[in-house]
Amino acid sequence: MAGGKGTPSEWSAGGVVVRGTECVVIVPTRRAAGGEKVLALPKGHVDPGETPVQAATREVREEAGVDAEYVGDLGAVRYWYMRNGKRIAKQVDFFLFTYTSGDVADHDHEVEQARWMELSEARQRLTYDGERDMAARALSQISSDE
Repeated sequence: MAGGKGTPSEWSAGGVVVRGTECVVIVPTRRAAGGEKVLALPKGHVDPGETPVQAATREVREEAGVDAEYVGDLGAVRYWYMRNGKRIAKQVDFFLFTYTSGDVADHDHEVEQARWMELSEARQRLTYDGERDMAARALSQISSDE
């Protein structure tokens, strides 16, 4: 993603992992700007040489403790944030996955808690608008598949 001339940019990928009508949500150890806990979807930077789907699969495993199979694209969330007085453009590509194995207790140190939550609840309770939209899109996709 190009953030414009001279503007730093970041690119991440994440996943909505579905098991029945539930999805995996995480509480990262990093807090929101105001210091409150965040309820989020697993996501992280796309490493050099990695595709966004590979990055999302890896992040789901690391942050949520589960293995999942790629189903399809959900879309991208784009936003700006400030770091050290600089405006950073960020894009997070999200993908739909189905749970295959693993335990949400097996998450890494960057996550305080990982747990299953009904998708209908996640689309209302996730901290960020873009992630609530991704949960809604996932719910719509699995509902249309039934």
